[in-house]
Amino acid sequence: MTSQSPPATDGPGLEVVEYTDPLCPWAWGSEPTFRRLRAALDGRARWRRAYAVLFDEGEDPAPDPAAETAWYARYVERISAHTRAPRAARPARVAASSWPASLVAAAAEAQGSRAADRVLRRLRESMFVTGSPADTLDAALCVAAGVPGLDAERLRADAASDAVRARVRADHAEARRPVPEVLRVDSRSPHPGAAKEDADGQLRYALPTVLFRTAGGRRVVPGWRPYDEYAAAVEELSPGLLSGVDPVLPAPRALRHHRSLTGPESRALTTGPWPPADAVRVDTAGGPLWLLAEEARVYPTSAQNAPDAP
Repeated sequence: MTSQSPPATDGPGLEVVEYTDPLCPWAWGSEPTFRRLRAALDGRARWRRAYAVLFDEGEDPAPDPAAETAWYARYVERISAHTRAPRAARPARVAASSWPASLVAAAAEAQGSRAADRVLRRLRESMFVTGSPADTLDAALCVAAGVPGLDAERLRADAASDAVRARVRADHAEARRPVPEVLRVDSRSPHPGAAKEDADGQLRYALPTVLFRTAGGRRVVPGWRPYDEYAAAVEELSPGLLSGVDPVLPAPRALRHHRSLTGPESRALTTGPWPPADAVRVDTAGGPLWLLAEEARVYPTSAQNAPDAP
C-alpha cells in the first residue's frame, strides 16, 4: 500500500528509518539481513536509527529477578530457534534499562558510521553473546572500548550530554507514533511486527521495524522478515536502486570489514570457505560467533557465553 509521507530532506531520495534497541533479541536476529541491506544501500540512501528503548526507565523491578532471568532466557531461546542467532545459555540478568546502551550507540554516531555500527554491534553482543547486558553507562562504555577509530573520552562525554539524551528521548517518542500500516499486520512470520503496547499503554513500533520513505510515499516492513521483503520495498519506492549491487564479500575480507560474524551472517554476507583460517571462534548456546583476531584481543568476554554441557 502506498501512503503519502513528508518528503525526504537533503541527500539521497530514499530515507531508511530503523526502529531498534541495542538489547532487543529480534533486532539481534535481524543483523544478517540489516547488515546486507545497509551494505547494499551504502551511498544510495540515508539510513537513520531511532532508539525505541525497549527496557524503559521507571519500570517496577521484578519481584523475583532469578525467575525473570530464567523466563527471559527461555524467551530468547525460542527466538533464536527462528533466527539462528547466537545466545548466551545463562544470561546474568534481564537488562535493567536500554537507556545507557541507546545513549552510547547514539553518541557514537558523531564519530562516523563505521565506529557507530561497531559500537552498536558490541552492545548487542553484550546481551546475546557474553550474557551480560550493557545496562549501565559504565558497562556500555566498557563494551565499546577498543573499537577502531573511536575516541573513548569523547564518547563518554557525548553519551552523558543533554544533546544526546534529547536525541534518544525524541527517538523514544517517535517510536510511539507508529504509522497506521503497522497497527494490524498480516504475515506468517513468527514475529509479524504489529505495533506493541508498552507499559504506559502507548503503542510503539515492534522491534525491529524499518520505514522506507521518499518524497512520493513510504513502505514499512515490520518484525522479522527475509531480505527480499526489504529489497522489494526499496524497489517499489526507488526502482533500480539495488540493481547490480552485490554486498557479499570473500570470507576473509568480510570478517575484516565486519569484525564479528555469526553463522547466519556468514551465509548472507560472505563467499568462499568459511571460517577464515585466522578467525577466532566464540561458542554460545545458539551457535558460534567468529571474531577477527584483532577484535578478539579487545573483546569483552564472559563465562556466561559458554553453552550448556551435554
